[in-house]
Amino acid sequence: MDLTTNYLGLRLRSPLVPSASPMSGEIDNILWMEDAGAAAVVLPSLFEEQLSLESYELHHHLTYGTESFPESLTYFPEHQDFRLGPEEYLNLIQKTTEKVKIPIIASLNGSSLDGWTEYARMIEQAGATALELNTYSVHTDPALTSEQIEQSYINMLKVVKASVQIPVAIKLSPYFTNMANMAKRLDDAGADALVLFNRFYQPDINLETLEVEPHVLLSTPQAMRLPLRWIAILYGRINAHLAATSGIHNGHDVLKMLMAGANITMLCSVLLRHGIEHIKYIEQEIRQWMEKHEYESVEQLQGSMSQKHCPNPSAFERAQYMRALQTYQPDWGRVYEPSHYHG
Repeated sequence: MDLTTNYLGLRLRSPLVPSASPMSGEIDNILWMEDAGAAAVVLPSLFEEQLSLESYELHHHLTYGTESFPESLTYFPEHQDFRLGPEEYLNLIQKTTEKVKIPIIASLNGSSLDGWTEYARMIEQAGATALELNTYSVHTDPALTSEQIEQSYINMLKVVKASVQIPVAIKLSPYFTNMANMAKRLDDAGADALVLFNRFYQPDINLETLEVEPHVLLSTPQAMRLPLRWIAILYGRINAHLAATSGIHNGHDVLKMLMAGANITMLCSVLLRHGIEHIKYIEQEIRQWMEKHEYESVEQLQGSMSQKHCPNPSAFERAQYMRALQTYQPDWGRVYEPSHYHG
């Protein structure tokens, strides 16, 4: 049975790729992922703010006190002459690529065009196989238009593509007025792959300390419905590869994403819950289902249930929404049982 798939110009042994998480920040874990069957690994995101802070702190310590001796003011170079980033991250790329055979995909979250390009080049020089641009950003300026925001993504992608030779994927949120149009524009701008979708981690309020706190909720299988729909809609309409992320917890979830049109599926919450070894069980589920239904390869089933090939293309659009609401039958007894109702 052939589980191989193409992603970012790479031939991967399977569609199972651990996504960016704290687990992929350790070399031992990445070796373990490779042994468990991971086809590639995405490293945790490197944030431009980390790099800017380190550069600022270095400049501060190198120049502290030099005002006392005028002749020493030109002794140290200015901080912009340094091309520094967190040594741990760049070392992680270099050491990992030396120890594993699977592709290592670095992840970068920038906040300026200069930051995106400068640190993308550093990551490429460290030996990353490919680069994923993590566009996690919450826009709060009421004067900023959707057109300006969308164009900033296009500009960012273009400058990064012009500055590196390795393949570049872009990880998006679903919050665009017309996701299909945005995907097409990014495809035209040179994106090698779209990763759908980024999950925004929402803050919470602590009622005891009266502080706003970060609150990370692991995904559930229900979260896969949104990327499933859009991958199915985009398959065959753009040239960029499609990576499915969020809500993928078992082999059946992987199969659904592949049928929708995904090239790979990314695993995070399920590995945090069940451990790295769970990759083996997901692959086993995939093989068992494919054998039972007489599929010989991932390529054979990929996109078979996309909007392009689905017997009912409207299933991914408004008509199915109307049908779902009209045919839903609530279980009133269960809803209002005292053990379930706390209103």
